[in-house]
This record gives sequence, structure tokens and C-alpha cells, in this order.
Amino acid sequence: MIERLLLKNHLSFEACELEFQNGLIVFTGPSGAGKSVLMQGMLSVFGYGEAQADVIEATITQKLGLEAFGFEEENPNVFKFLKAKSARYFINAQSVSKKALSDISRTFLSSLGVKDSSEFDTKRLIELLDGVCASHEATHLQNVAHFQTLFQEYVTLKNELESVEAEEKKIEDLKEFARFEIAKIDEVSPKVGEDEELLSFKKSLSKKEKIEQAMQKASEIFALESSVYEALHLMEADAAFFDACINELRLIFEKQSDTLEALEEIDVENLLDRIEKISQLKKRYGSIEGALEHRTKRQEELARYENIAFEKSRLEKALAKYESDVTALAQVLSQKRRLHVSALQEHLNAYLSQLYMPPLSVNMQEGTLSEYGCDVVQIALGKVDLKKISSGEYNRLRLAFLAVQNTFLLSGGGVLILDEIDANLSGKESMSVANVLKQLCTRYQIFAISHQPQLSSRADQHFLVAKQGSTSSVRELQGEERMEELARMVSGEHVTDEAKQFAKTLLESAKS
Repeated sequence: MIERLLLKNHLSFEACELEFQNGLIVFTGPSGAGKSVLMQGMLSVFGYGEAQADVIEATITQKLGLEAFGFEEENPNVFKFLKAKSARYFINAQSVSKKALSDISRTFLSSLGVKDSSEFDTKRLIELLDGVCASHEATHLQNVAHFQTLFQEYVTLKNELESVEAEEKKIEDLKEFARFEIAKIDEVSPKVGEDEELLSFKKSLSKKEKIEQAMQKASEIFALESSVYEALHLMEADAAFFDACINELRLIFEKQSDTLEALEEIDVENLLDRIEKISQLKKRYGSIEGALEHRTKRQEELARYENIAFEKSRLEKALAKYESDVTALAQVLSQKRRLHVSALQEHLNAYLSQLYMPPLSVNMQEGTLSEYGCDVVQIALGKVDLKKISSGEYNRLRLAFLAVQNTFLLSGGGVLILDEIDANLSGKESMSVANVLKQLCTRYQIFAISHQPQLSSRADQHFLVAKQGSTSSVRELQGEERMEELARMVSGEHVTDEAKQFAKTLLESAKS
């Protein structure tokens, strides 16, 4: 449960710190005092809506299973929002994203806000029906979990087959394209490092004529070789250094002559053409290595295309087996659901009767195979379209579903936040809502905003929200103060003795 709530600079609230008990907690006060603002502040620290305070902090005493989300469990668990340069959320002093925060909060906190017909869609109705089934047959939820795992594997396999079939339709185009790319690379047949070698040849060709002219002039040194030896001899100098130099020079010239001779045999046009072709490959694939890797990949794809008929046949056989197993298990689930759909209807109508609502019918039909099985579950409130019923009727219908969920699906408890669930109801209807909420308090801690004395009289804690100028405040009411507030809700600003007596009667009735 939420044990404590702290707000600082939250819209019209400068600061407030509240402590809560288990059970039904009601907030009352004049319209515009800030009741909904206060509830939105509480919701925002759990990731519901935008936080608009400087600081919001809430402590939760129940165990939340935070380890599954990567957070350490503490007692109590502290949820905190801080707004400095940026908005930041924390769980037990550990930073958390708003998305992760809302995912965690949904495991223990629910809020009934605006009218939303999706609350009664097939998914939610089937989950509730499965809860009823599980109360009679312990293995039902295990079968549901097994079906969902099997169905996901079936869907994965089906998607693989559809992908293969799509490839098969354009297989000839794919094969032709793969062969075309392989042929383009084979046409060049590049070798790793060849590009650098060719550029080196090109560079040498561009200097060939100048090298030949320079070598021709420099070769005159060899004609003077004997004169150098004679001069060194006459000077009685050691000629070894000159001998080594002239021999090294002769080797360089001979090697360069061989290179020049080889260049004479090169077809310059073919050389430039090959350089251009390799340059085009490098431009497309990044490098010669990249082109060769792409060729290997295309060869592998071509081999797979050639074997696609075998792959398709394998997937078809596997899918047929999965489809048979999934359909059989879906039928088992459907049989169990049909056995207990009347029990779900009875439980819902029992609560609707308490809430002075007409009975509904729960209809189950066969639908297409989905993650929920092959069933479609719908509800009908006579001939009335659910989208057209009043907000008072709609809230009571939602409350009946909450009560049944409380019985069959909620095991670990939780927090429920309601905004004027008894709005637009008569006194009798409002009291029926209060009585059902008191039943729900066995597992929920319920926060409710109310303008009706009937619901407020049944509260385990009663808070008054008031506004002075532009500043809101909230405080817990006790004893006579509480009776005065109920009387105000009955008679308005000018409290009558009759209103006080009615409020006193309500409070005494709540104690009995």
C-alpha cells in the first residue's frame, strides 16, 4: 500500500505530506479545490501522466518484486520525482526511465480515468474468464501459458514460411541478379593487392621516357671508370670504395633496364582499362576484398535459392504439425471456457445487482485463431450500446468488473485510484458503490474522489481538500469535522440541522 505521499510546489499545492492507512481513502471538498490535481500528483510519481511538481515522493510498504525489473527491493520502497534542470524519476534512490517506471507501476497500481470501451475488449474478457476457469480447474492457467508459448512459435514459423514463399515468387529475378553480380566480379577477377601493383606500373610508365634519358646521360660514368682507377692508383688511395659503388650502380642500372624492357611489352590501353575496372569495383564494394566477399555472399545466396523448394517443404511440414497442436490446445481451452462462461456472467450480475444495474450477458463465439485461442468473448447490456450508456452506468459496470477481477485475478493486492466513480448517481446508487468498494478493500488500497456523502461516510480515512485564494491544502478529518463535511455535501454551503442529522446517521451506519 501507499504509506506516505509528499508533494512540493505541485500546481496549487505549495507543500503537503500525507500518511495513509489500508482500506478506503476518500478525498472531498468543493469543486475546483484541487482534488483531481492532488490525485494526478500521486499518479505522476508512478509514471502516469506528466509530473508538474518540484518534488513528489511516495513510499510503498508492500513487496513489489522489483528484482525482476533490475531494482533492489526495500522496505518500504521509495518512489521519487525531482525536477531541477531536468525531470528525473527514482526507485529506492536508483534512477529509472519514465517508461520503465510505468511498466513497474502497472503491476500494482490501477487507475480508472476517462471512459474507454477497450476495457471490455476480448483480451481483457478472456483473461477474466480464464481466471474463473482456474478457480475451478487448477491446471487451466498452465494450459493457457503453454498455448501462448506454442502460438508464438507457430507465428514465428508461419512468418518464416511466408518469407520463403515471397522469395519463391521472385526467385528467378533474385537468381538472375545474383548470377549477374557474380559475373560482373568474375569478369574482372581481381586479386588482392593488384590495384596497388597496377598503379605502380602506371606511375613507372609516366616516368619511363625521363628515366631512359637520365640513364643515357648517367651511363657516361662507366666510360670514365678506368680513368678513375688510374687516378686513385697514382694517388696511392684505396680504390675499394669506388669499386663497390660502381658495381652497385651497375646493378641498379641493369635492374631498371629490365623494368624498362618489361614496360615496352605492356599494352598501355589494356593497363588503363583494367585500372578503371578495378576502380569501379572498389567504388561499389569499398575494396577488392569487399568485392570478393560480396561474390562469396552472392554464391551462398544462389545456393540457398537453388534449395528453396526443400526449405519450403520443410517449413510446410513443421507448420502443419504446429497448427494441428495449437488448434487442438485452443479447442481444449475453448471447452473449458464454455463450461464456466455462465459462472463469469453470474458473478458479474451479482455485483451489478448490488449496484442497481440491469443484468448483462457474456457471449462466447468461435473466432479466428489468435494468441487468446479461437474464442471471441463479448458482453451485452441488453440492447444498449456500451458506448452510449451514461458515465454513472459505465463506472458501475467497470466497478463490477473490478470486483470480479479482485476475486479471480488479484492475488498480491494493489492500489486503485478512482476519480469520482460515484458521479451523477442517486443516493441509493452511491451507497451501492460504497458497499462494493468496501468489499474490494480486502485486497486493494483504494483512493477515491467523491462529491457524495454516502461513499465518503464509508471511508477508513477522510481527507478534505480546500483552496484559499490560489493555494490548495489538504488535511485529514476526524470526529465532528468529518460530520460537518458530510453535512456540507448534503446541504451545500449553509449547513442545516437536518443535514447534520443525516450525516450523523450515515457515520453511525458505517460503524455498524
